[in-house]
Amino acid sequence: MEFQFYKYHALGNDYIVIDPNKTKVNLSAENIRLICHRNFGVGSDGILYGPVLEEDHTFSLKILNPDGSEAEKSGNGIRMFSRYLVDANYVTQKEFTLKTLGGAVQVELLDDKGDQIRVDMGTVTFASGQIPVTGAPREVVNETMLIHNRRLAVTCLSIGNPHCVVMADEPSRETAVELGPVIETHPQFPNRINVQFLKVIDRKNIRIEIWERGAGYTLASGSSSCAAASAAYKLGLVDNEITVHMPGGIIKIDIRQDGHVFMTGPVTPVSKGVFADDFWNQIRS
Repeated sequence: MEFQFYKYHALGNDYIVIDPNKTKVNLSAENIRLICHRNFGVGSDGILYGPVLEEDHTFSLKILNPDGSEAEKSGNGIRMFSRYLVDANYVTQKEFTLKTLGGAVQVELLDDKGDQIRVDMGTVTFASGQIPVTGAPREVVNETMLIHNRRLAVTCLSIGNPHCVVMADEPSRETAVELGPVIETHPQFPNRINVQFLKVIDRKNIRIEIWERGAGYTLASGSSSCAAASAAYKLGLVDNEITVHMPGGIIKIDIRQDGHVFMTGPVTPVSKGVFADDFWNQIRS
């Protein structure tokens, strides 16, 4: 049987893989929203569309948010897509390159099945023009934002996609849901922004709650883990090896002296299936 979609989760952050080599689907913004809808579609935090084989024999993928927009990079998405490449026999080697809108990443499988995957997520920048954040050129570190009459200490950065890390005494889902969408769409961030609410537990552990641009509240995020750990490291609050605790579980972050950030975490297959005829008639190319 030829399946039309494959579903994975990474610490409760779930994505659907649609392989263009097997399934010809019209991924308009409307169809993306329908497929990802948890009542009217399959339901997911996004769609991973690929692989597309490049001329240099690397694979590329598109990362699509449930609101129909395209994300530059997703740490969890990259790990899930890498697991799909193993499951579908696209790769047999332990190390390979994936290309995303936010740049190329190096992937390393830590076991034969791809249950644990390590990703070189690239180099973080705090430069306002590269995130982007409006205002004078600067590193956006430990600045103050006034949101809902609250003064928030924020550090902003890009790791191929934009992040705003907010220091919080006790991060909670309620705070993320209340303040996340306001910060995401703040005029200071012309491309919108991912938001993490961060508490430092000790030099090796942090805890975060996450509001993802284009997706909303989520249980875990790879790029958010990288961003929060990098912000805490920049502020001198943690060492270079950090465990990030999220409602969905933990991710290990390793920040190297050359600025590269490595992320290690699990992937779990969930299901694979076919679209019902009526649904398929709405979304097929």
